[in-house]
Amino acid sequence: MNAPAPIPAATLVLFRELQGKAPELLIVERAEGMAFAAGALVFPGGKIDPGDHAIAGDNALVGAREVIDPDDAAARVAAIRETIEESGVAVGLDPLPDASAIDALRATIHAGGDFAAALREGGWRLDLDMLVPFARWCPNFRETRSFDTRFYVARLPADAPEARVDATENVRLFWAAAQTVLDMAERGEARIIFPTRRNLERLAQFADFEAARDHAEATPVRLIQPWVEERNGVTMLCIPDDLGYPVTFQPMAEVRRG
Repeated sequence: MNAPAPIPAATLVLFRELQGKAPELLIVERAEGMAFAAGALVFPGGKIDPGDHAIAGDNALVGAREVIDPDDAAARVAAIRETIEESGVAVGLDPLPDASAIDALRATIHAGGDFAAALREGGWRLDLDMLVPFARWCPNFRETRSFDTRFYVARLPADAPEARVDATENVRLFWAAAQTVLDMAERGEARIIFPTRRNLERLAQFADFEAARDHAEATPVRLIQPWVEERNGVTMLCIPDDLGYPVTFQPMAEVRRG
């Protein structure tokens, strides 16, 4: 029996910069009842819907300086939409909505309403250049759903309203430096799955958003499908060593996969 095809998804790593401190990232905690990554800390994101493809192909609703692959464009739309739904933060909307407009847009998304129609009604276009491709992961673990997830990095817009948890799929939302989240996991205060851990380690290398953006633009985005390998008698879960990750393997016994 053939395994089901991976589910296309997108996630957004949102940077908030503070004077003299490491940049903070927007983190959400998944509800315990979720089928995937229950109770884990993740970045905002979710599945790519047919409507995201429709918006990506509508020049009246999206803009970008360069031609973007249609699947990449749809993923950026999904990352924007999901981040609004999960945190109430609007990234890449031109002009930037005020707090009340974001609340109304978020309510429309929560209710399963037409995101494209809401954009038209509000007079907004999506600036897809605001999202910079960072990575693409597709772990294939038999005991979990398989997602083909595109990761993007973006800077928190100036004067953006305060982020607020959606209290449905997620139960907590907070800002923290990448290393802080890794330290929380080491102390047993948080759970993070394998792709999130590897990306946090990579993100912890950057002193500001510009450094992360420059690194992302200089590093190829290639599909990462972790594999199992024996190393010195220990079963390891591994990833390629040429895609910017400072840690490329972890003992399987220590891995949380979904």
